Amino acid sequence: MSPVLPLQLAIQPQRLNHHLAELAQIGRLPEGGVRRIAYGPEDHLARQQVRQWMQTAGMQVTIDAAGNLIGTYPGRIPSLPALATGSHIDTVPSGGRYDGALGVLAGIEVVQTLQDHNMHLNHPIHVIVFTDEEGGMIGSKALSGGIYTDPEHYRRPDGTSIQTCLAQIGGNWEQIRSARRTRQDIAAFVELHVEQGGSLDQQGIPIGIVEGIVGMRRSRIQITGRPNHAGTTPMHLRQDALVAAAQVILTAHDLALQTAGDQVATVGMCQVWPNASNIVPGRVELSLDLRDLSAQHLDQLQNRFGQTLQAIETQSGCTVKWIPVLQVDPALAAPGIQQAIAAACTELGLSYRALPSRAGHDAQEMARFTDMGMIFVPSQGGISHAEDEYTSPDQCAYGADILLQTLMKLDKSY
Repeated sequence: MSPVLPLQLAIQPQRLNHHLAELAQIGRLPEGGVRRIAYGPEDHLARQQVRQWMQTAGMQVTIDAAGNLIGTYPGRIPSLPALATGSHIDTVPSGGRYDGALGVLAGIEVVQTLQDHNMHLNHPIHVIVFTDEEGGMIGSKALSGGIYTDPEHYRRPDGTSIQTCLAQIGGNWEQIRSARRTRQDIAAFVELHVEQGGSLDQQGIPIGIVEGIVGMRRSRIQITGRPNHAGTTPMHLRQDALVAAAQVILTAHDLALQTAGDQVATVGMCQVWPNASNIVPGRVELSLDLRDLSAQHLDQLQNRFGQTLQAIETQSGCTVKWIPVLQVDPALAAPGIQQAIAAACTELGLSYRALPSRAGHDAQEMARFTDMGMIFVPSQGGISHAEDEYTSPDQCAYGADILLQTLMKLDKSY
């Protein structure tokens, strides 16, 4: 049975879900999914539509040098730093209508609700459409000061420069450093997002309170053996790189499964040379992705994994080379924001659970310079980044109501 929300300030579910459906028509795919690649024509149209909704809700809209679209609803005390919310509206090539878009449109709906009641918080409210979340979180990295200085890092797959891309949406690469913000600009950031996992859906819980966004340690593992004839090389004389790789894969799996904690480990890429049925594999390259909420725990897992690689190298006779590729530290949600979300859930009669986010979000970058929190609503079947991604209209509305009440509580405590 669905919970009944008390009679108090609340968003208009029909309006929110109408906006979700309308935005999903921009870049709509034949099977109902959405394709809005950052900087593309569909992304441009969606930004124009969102800008219009922001203005209707009483926001002043600006575009910073990173192309972030920022709607500002004035506060009663203009000198206070803003409370910010938002997400992204660009998608993967074959995505759904909720990933990112829900956080943006719920933020607009929160402001529209305040305007409907002629209300202003003490703090200004920012609703942010972050630039290119799916392609590298350029917008949020610019806000946090984490942008790479080499523009070649952001060149598009089709060869288009980032300078051209940003100019098309009102940004300016040459001035991108001016987009950086501090705690004096934004006091707190809260992002509403679909879970992109199945925990809430499986347990029938409408709201997830994110404890933090996991850190990541990504690496490549190169294993070099000796290619040789598959028929004439005795088993005890082989330096089989693929057999050593299999041991590496199982080591990563067992490490995550048997170590106390909530970590995950994934080998998602495997390339074999010479990759022929009648040749003992001479070289293999693997990827390894480790994720956890604790940076210290990730370091410990890496150390244990490295020790095992040495043993595999000795046993197999192969050379095993471990190459770090990416290190992203965890971004923990501020306890005060988690408490505000929990209090809002209790007041609205919505059950909740605390959980980590195992996917990256713009909130991860925002946490680098200000207090961050995230609200999750269920993804049916745990499906996301797919055309059949689905979160019910009621679940979208519950998330937006929790966002509204959370921002109102933070307005009193910041």
